Amino acid sequence: MRGGTTTKKELVKVGNRPIIWHVMRIFSAHGCDRFILTLGYEADQMRRYFLNYNKMSRDLTLTMGASDQAIAFHDGVDHPDWHVSLVDTGLLTEKAQRVAKVADYIDAERFFLAYGDDVSDVDLTELIKFHKAHGKLATLTAVRVNLPYGVVEADEAGAVNGFVERPELPYWINGGFMLFEREVLELCEKHDDLEREVLPKLAEMGELMIYRHAGFWQSMNTLKDTMVLEQRWQTDAPWRVW
Repeated sequence: MRGGTTTKKELVKVGNRPIIWHVMRIFSAHGCDRFILTLGYEADQMRRYFLNYNKMSRDLTLTMGASDQAIAFHDGVDHPDWHVSLVDTGLLTEKAQRVAKVADYIDAERFFLAYGDDVSDVDLTELIKFHKAHGKLATLTAVRVNLPYGVVEADEAGAVNGFVERPELPYWINGGFMLFEREVLELCEKHDDLEREVLPKLAEMGELMIYRHAGFWQSMNTLKDTMVLEQRWQTDAPWRVW
């Protein structure tokens, strides 16, 4: 993450939970509880978080003495069981190759691919219906974002006639939350870069559609983004669909 933290970006906390936990809760709310995490940079941080997930998030009693330490948990987690595979896909591996490296872990005919730091109130159940209806190989969620600055409106002579604060841009961008048919794995095996090679190739083949989402979407790339998300979490948290 840009901004000086040594914590791996996906583990930076919002509402006392790592952002990747929020992403996983979004999927879990729509019945998706099988996760494959493609590890690379600071993989040990990710492993420690998930290996200690129950110990660090649930009430427990420790039995400590001469025998091996025993742990009794007193409460459950507030989500269905998650099945999480942690797979080392290399330190410098590009995204498409990371997906190709976990092909053997994917036992379904279609699968979601998501970034670990974007949250949204996108209706994944409707996205699946849309994907099945169009019959193409791939669907990506497209969103619109606001310009981070105010706009000055002026005529040719330079006379200012108005201001617009952070207007919405007229473009659709890739918001992640992509749904692929298994055949896309073959393209990932042949290419390195997801955004510059695989997605353009799918578009060239006529096999890529967008699911336009006009609701909430926010990425977390900087500490400022974290502050924005933390503030939203304390008020309305639109992505909290669970």
